[in-house]
Amino acid sequence: MADNESMNLDCRVDDLLSQMTLDEKVAQLGSVNANKLLGDGTLDRERAEELLSDGIGHLTRIGGEGGLSPEKAAETTNELQMILQESTRLGIPAIPHEECLSGYMGPEGTTFPQAIGLASTWSSDLVREITDTIRGQLEAIGTRHALSPVLDVARDLRWGRVEETFGEDPTLVAALACGYVDGLQDNGDGISATLKHFAGHGVSEGGKNRSSVNIGRRELRETHLFPFEAAVRTANADAVMNAYHDIDGIPCASDEWLLTDVLRGEWGFDGTVVSDYYSVEYLRSEHGVAADRTEAGSAAVEAGIDVELPYTDCYGEHLVNAVEAGDVAEATIDQAVRRVLRAKARSGLLDDALVDPDVATEPFEAEKAIALTTRAARESMTLLKNEDDLLPLVGEDVSSVAVIGPKADDAHELMGDYAYAAHYPEEEVELNATTPLDAIRARSEEFGFGVHHERGCTTTGPKMDEFTSAVDAAEDADIAVAFVGARSAVDFSDLDKDQEDLPSVPTSGEGCDVVDLGLPGVQQKLVELVHDTGTPLVVVVVSGKPHSIEWIAEEVPAILQAWLPGEHGGEGIAAVLFGEHNPGGHLPVSIPRAVGQLPIHYNRKPNTANEAHVYTESDPLYAFGHGLSYTDFDYALSLERDELAPAGTIVADVTVRNTGRRAGHDVVQLYVSAENPDQARPVQELVGFERVSVDAGESKCVSFEVDASQLAYYDRDFNLAVEEGPYEFRVGHSASDIVTTASFTVNKTKEVPSTGRTYFTETRVTDLE
Repeated sequence: MADNESMNLDCRVDDLLSQMTLDEKVAQLGSVNANKLLGDGTLDRERAEELLSDGIGHLTRIGGEGGLSPEKAAETTNELQMILQESTRLGIPAIPHEECLSGYMGPEGTTFPQAIGLASTWSSDLVREITDTIRGQLEAIGTRHALSPVLDVARDLRWGRVEETFGEDPTLVAALACGYVDGLQDNGDGISATLKHFAGHGVSEGGKNRSSVNIGRRELRETHLFPFEAAVRTANADAVMNAYHDIDGIPCASDEWLLTDVLRGEWGFDGTVVSDYYSVEYLRSEHGVAADRTEAGSAAVEAGIDVELPYTDCYGEHLVNAVEAGDVAEATIDQAVRRVLRAKARSGLLDDALVDPDVATEPFEAEKAIALTTRAARESMTLLKNEDDLLPLVGEDVSSVAVIGPKADDAHELMGDYAYAAHYPEEEVELNATTPLDAIRARSEEFGFGVHHERGCTTTGPKMDEFTSAVDAAEDADIAVAFVGARSAVDFSDLDKDQEDLPSVPTSGEGCDVVDLGLPGVQQKLVELVHDTGTPLVVVVVSGKPHSIEWIAEEVPAILQAWLPGEHGGEGIAAVLFGEHNPGGHLPVSIPRAVGQLPIHYNRKPNTANEAHVYTESDPLYAFGHGLSYTDFDYALSLERDELAPAGTIVADVTVRNTGRRAGHDVVQLYVSAENPDQARPVQELVGFERVSVDAGESKCVSFEVDASQLAYYDRDFNLAVEEGPYEFRVGHSASDIVTTASFTVNKTKEVPSTGRTYFTETRVTDLE
């Protein structure tokens, strides 16, 4: 934003603020959700005028929570904005927000692969293209603010929300999150993205959602704050959402050091901080650090939370009372209101808050969106094992296929927890979806093979009465494909012992935390019995979390990790199974042999990485970055020089040669390791990556320009510094499959100034003759 434009905007905001009463000010820090405004899908105008009489900060999920069609969502949002403009004293519109983790979470929204699947593409460009498409759908219904992306770093795989993340590595998470923000915000011409959950949500005690986090200062900074810092400073994210938990006893919702000192003071963030739903009230009811709602609201606004979501509960009259009692300074309220008004001005709401309902459905009917979610599903597919080249399924030897398992023919089972169908499982949702069975049957007609489908069992139930028919189908087939995994949803229900008898309990997603990473229910037994038939078996894991499938990895010849591939995920799976697409996905998390190995992430410190449990290796079952192809790639690494100044850059050139007989995608991974550092450091860290497409027999050069500041860490005095000494670049097919290395030396130790940090490696791809 130009300086003159910014000054004019600030003057406009200050003018509005100067006219406000205290009640009108705190109203801008509140919100109201669809359930309080709608009845049977229709706006209750009298109720709306009452709730909006002093204005409001945010409108919460009018389309998604309201269950409205795109056209109706646009019409209702317009009506609410008109009430605000015409029936309130100052006429200030609200900021409508929606959820969009895997696509707009409302009726008719396109559902893309869940975040963990997108992370398997290792492609920021693809993520950016997807969120550009999501932005079009959100803008059409009047949305100006999106509660995504998730920047949590997944280090405890028991946590149900692993599926919402971009994996275990802070650099990969940061890069993909920045792509996500870029697509939504469109250089300031789009809608606001929200970085969440700030911070450290992926390492809660016991892997339980919202539980306490207890980690050291360096780990917090270098691992869990890094993606947020990178997205604030390089992608200019407009909003941040606090996390639910406490860190070392201080709830994030009342942590002034985190929300103000670090976020605004150190990083220069000038956007809005919104509360995670109900997190302000949780200061009272869950953390017990506030005696009542007034104390909770006061603590949150003073810490730096500008807007309470999903509805005004602890702000509103409670903040008015706190100011009038002298417990909260009105200047604190003014600062938060100024940021909310600035967000409204930046988004253009103060000039034009309305949309055209007549064209609201157009982005939802676009063939481009369907083609994109299908392509994203294909590119997320990660081939874990392919013994004796069982895949792809081609040739005259396949005349019949047995399709088995509970994940084969249920469109809901392809969705992540923040897809509309999964988030509201009780709703009747019409899905334009393709299941794996659908896609395989379509190909059976084209290639002339028979398909026999048997479910075999449910995802979590104990019943095995369908085993016999599944085994019979496998015995009569040339190939068996078993679709197994976990159901994803948001589960806020109380623990019920009777759940173990239910056929489909969510064991992945928000509130679905587990103590066992094996396949739920009796799915493992089903796979074993199908394997015992002797029919060649392919296992496809359709799940939002990694499962400890050591027996399957040892005994089954081919395994495909499909994650939660979205509404056309069946097409993506079948395209890989039948060789129409050469798989190029690579794991964004390490898959453990057993839950007891955790933590298992690749960049542990040496003593943690190397020490083993009795009877169990310390290495994961499948390493971070692992992913096979139907072709082979060779690497050669060279450095432009072997010495690096502490404020300089160094270029690592990686020649990638496709030595197979078909084109394919590869993810070139560049790791760095410090030799003999002055403190215990990770065994290696991802410093750069690039997804490249290489034709059979051809080569490409991927040039990585690494800035010295990317090697920095917090020294003994807690200054960010680049340390003098020897280092090693490593290039591999995964974190555990290093192919080639090259050594270099940093010639001097130097602190990194706040203006001199580089967050991402610059890459350049060139064709080689």
